[in-house]
Amino acid sequence: MTDRGPTVINTGRSNTGWIVAVILALVVIGGILMYTGVINLNGGGSTEVNVNVPAVETPSTDKPATDTPATGTPATGTTTPTTTPTTTTTP
Repeated sequence: MTDRGPTVINTGRSNTGWIVAVILALVVIGGILMYTGVINLNGGGSTEVNVNVPAVETPSTDKPATDTPATGTPATGTTTPTTTPTTTTTP
């Protein structure tokens, strides 16, 4: 009988290297996001909100009003409210 060379049996490749590489990549990406401030674990930090209310200005009275007639009658299309006089008698 003649001697043969060594017999190599391949049982499949292990995915352990890829799993370690993916976990390491996720850790590195998470560290970069935390370092740049995209992810903040300190409860939001200091956010300033402007709550100053603007000053209210009264309209100027320099110009006369031009949308009401000068005669004292109501403008066209409006009605004058009517009220009935009430009288009270005291005995």
